[in-house]
Amino acid sequence: MTGTEAVFDHEAPFDHEVDVLVVGSGGGGMTAALAADEAGLSTLVVEKSPQFGGSTALSGGGIWVPGAPSQRRAGYRPDPDATFDYLKRITDGLVSDARLRTYVDAAPEMMEFLERSSSWFEFVWKPGYADYYPELPGGSERGSTINVPEIDLRKLGPEEADLLTPLALAPRGIWFAPKDLRLFYQVRQNWRGKTVLLKLIWRMVRAHVFGDRMAAIGQSLMARMRLALKDHGIPLWLSAPMTELITDVDGNVTGAVVERDGKSLRVLARRGVIVAAGGFDHDMEWRREHLPELKKDWSFGNPAAMGEGIRAAEKVGAATDLLDEAWWFPAMCWPDGRLQFMLNERMMPSQFVVNGDGKRFINEAAPYMDFAHAMLDGERSGVTHIPCWLITDIHSFHRYVVGGHLPLPKIPFAPVPTGWKVPQAWLDSGIVKEGASFEELAVQIGVPAASLRQTAERFNELARKGHDDDFNRGDSAYDNYYGDPTLPNPNLHPLGKPPYYAFEIILGDLGTSGGLRTDEFARVLREDDSVIDGLYATGNATAAVMGRSYAGAGATIGPAMTFGYVAARHIAAAGADHTSSPTTDTHPTTGTSPTPIGGTK
Repeated sequence: MTGTEAVFDHEAPFDHEVDVLVVGSGGGGMTAALAADEAGLSTLVVEKSPQFGGSTALSGGGIWVPGAPSQRRAGYRPDPDATFDYLKRITDGLVSDARLRTYVDAAPEMMEFLERSSSWFEFVWKPGYADYYPELPGGSERGSTINVPEIDLRKLGPEEADLLTPLALAPRGIWFAPKDLRLFYQVRQNWRGKTVLLKLIWRMVRAHVFGDRMAAIGQSLMARMRLALKDHGIPLWLSAPMTELITDVDGNVTGAVVERDGKSLRVLARRGVIVAAGGFDHDMEWRREHLPELKKDWSFGNPAAMGEGIRAAEKVGAATDLLDEAWWFPAMCWPDGRLQFMLNERMMPSQFVVNGDGKRFINEAAPYMDFAHAMLDGERSGVTHIPCWLITDIHSFHRYVVGGHLPLPKIPFAPVPTGWKVPQAWLDSGIVKEGASFEELAVQIGVPAASLRQTAERFNELARKGHDDDFNRGDSAYDNYYGDPTLPNPNLHPLGKPPYYAFEIILGDLGTSGGLRTDEFARVLREDDSVIDGLYATGNATAAVMGRSYAGAGATIGPAMTFGYVAARHIAAAGADHTSSPTTDTHPTTGTSPTPIGGTK
């Protein structure tokens, strides 16, 4: 994991030549390729995996872009200066003003570019999914998460099999649009939830009758990206890992070595290499080196994400930052290793979460990065927080979707658990515990009985009053999103009669969010903030422009796509201005020449 200098035969011939080499086929990489192609640059995308899409294909597909064209078409125009102030506040000085400003300015332009570049791109904004800190200046209760509509994967033709798919696929015909999921969680609370259930049943019927292979969220986004690349004739090499970067005698990156069909090919990148190869999600030795509290591989990230792009850049002198960070997401881990998000459960009214002392330690409905940081901070204090336990009651189990269980009468052959009893397999797994009293439940999860009883009584007292004086749960519009809209406080209701249940919460993540240090032009930096000419990076291969925070849903994909676009534009502009020195820069969106400011501090 060191920055050992690489040694190359600079005079060796190249096997393949392009203007721009893009490493990685996720949202950031494909956006970069499309932008480079539009600028008239010959472009090649190489992908380590036999499937394209990267972590973007496994994601919820949201793209956080305040001021996106779809918002403006709906009459909503977030103030860019306010958005900048919002990001500056939540990143708490970890990210340069220049990177933040570039993101705010370039993200809407990136989306305009994609809409122009291909008819496959349809971006929609449906207000209501609040930013994660909507009460802060510049935050928005309406939200800035942009999505794409569903798509029939048959449009990919033979390449449908090449799209990276989640390990746990929904039953055939089941797909959720972003708004569907929220309403589906209200299946026992109002008619809209029941309507979504009927819609899902109809989709299953259609799939069986008509052969639909509909996909939404990240699957739809990456299918559309691939179709756009095909329309533009941009080549994509699958099963083609980049093994090392090639430099000239001055240390400038001039290409890369790519393995293809059992051969090592030297690929000349005349104008630049863009590393968009993802993070090091599943390299546990490397991750524990920077975060010893991480006990197991609990990452939802791309199974191929092992950090090769970051390592290759380190060998040519690149600096890194935030290697202890990830896009954290509290989750459940079943005995077979299957991971399951714990999102709506933390916003349910009749529940609270306790640590090893049997005490609450955070607003349970807080954004997942904040919740995970509280788990990590608590673990470092000497009290067990990894795992922690979500405590609820049988009434809540009968009313809300918990652990993927649908609160409906037992339905034979249903693709998800149903019925009024907690599945015995859950109890046998040890991931879910049951007790006839709080004291009995405390014994089951190994916390002090008196403490758990006291926590439950205090929580019920606050819930009856209607305000969480201890942690302010329910005060934020974000908290309310998956709460119960039929209650005065959608996130608070007392626990009732036993039996009581405890669900184990582990520290999951969507992928790492630390990596190569980059500047506002997506150029990779050395430790002294000098630029490695010819080398750019975006996405999870970089230290996140979000720092240690998360602005709103889509704050991973939005920056990945934006800085992929910025990198390609900067490469094109640098080549067009032959009168400039190699270090004279034009702003990627305005065309002006600001004084370069370093990347992440």
